[in-house]
Amino acid sequence: MNIENQVLGLIRLSGYLKEFLLKKTENYNDNDVDFELLLKKSEIENPWFTIENHKFALQQWADLLTEDHIKNWLKEYTPSKIQKRVGLILAGNIPLVGLHDVISVVLSNHIPVIKLSSKDRYMIPFLLKKWNEFSEGNVQFEFVEKLENFDAVIATGSNNTARYLEYYFKDRLNIIRKNRTSIAVLKGDETDEELQLLAKDIFQYFGLGCRNVTRLFIPQDFVIDRLFENFLGFQDIINHNKYANNYDYNRAIYLLNQEKFWDNNFVMLKEDDKLFSPLSVINFSRYSSLEDVKKFIAENEENIQCIVAKDELGLDSIQLGEAQNPGLNTYADNVDTMKFLEVI
Repeated sequence: MNIENQVLGLIRLSGYLKEFLLKKTENYNDNDVDFELLLKKSEIENPWFTIENHKFALQQWADLLTEDHIKNWLKEYTPSKIQKRVGLILAGNIPLVGLHDVISVVLSNHIPVIKLSSKDRYMIPFLLKKWNEFSEGNVQFEFVEKLENFDAVIATGSNNTARYLEYYFKDRLNIIRKNRTSIAVLKGDETDEELQLLAKDIFQYFGLGCRNVTRLFIPQDFVIDRLFENFLGFQDIINHNKYANNYDYNRAIYLLNQEKFWDNNFVMLKEDDKLFSPLSVINFSRYSSLEDVKKFIAENEENIQCIVAKDELGLDSIQLGEAQNPGLNTYADNVDTMKFLEVI
């Protein structure tokens, strides 16, 4: 096994990313120019994947792939003694969302057989190539158009796609992930700074990630204007054509149906009990008892990725502003990928 070389390669990859992200354009060398051009190519092919959002995702990975973080993560697991081929059907809703699965498979001493999302075709191959270089050629991976010749599969898709995948892979060891979203519960005494952190949880990646907050619980006497005031840092989001199209469409539907909503010209708040909300809309409800919130969470547990709230509320939650900063030991759908890979 080449785990030590692979870990060293990840640490070197982290340093490479940090160095690139700190540089100013005028200080780029030829390799930096190629990297920047690849980011632009990815944005042209998928306008949701802006260079800014790409660099945000790259910074998160650069911060995660340190020696301490990796070793603290891996100490809980034992690499497989028998190397197997693990099929990966990657999502493409936000940049690099499938990278954690790829790294997990490699560090479990398996070979990832990767079917990329058509929305995210460039960055993962680029980073894997770099990782392999930094690991002295000790990282095995394959890219395929159709999964064949594999021992287990990890796949991510919409709820409809997941039903098909569950049937198709019913005779294989599998993890099949479905649609999820995230919620926030406000105590009512949040500062402006804390509400601005909440805005990051809502608007980062245009709200397209499963860790983005789409459902909000607020106390009965909470003043909605405070939300709009503290969301202003993201007002430029409306200048993105695809986001603006969603905003205009949903606003027109609400007006046509004479539905009540609150609007600040780049996001709408709608009093609605539904967990999922359309892009550019945040569903919210007022609560008088925290028990009602806990009941909602219990009833929707399978569809909630994470809960954002202050510790004082006593929920199994993360801090405001931390939704898009998961650790290496944070797993999609709360299914421990590394434990699955230990026993396949």
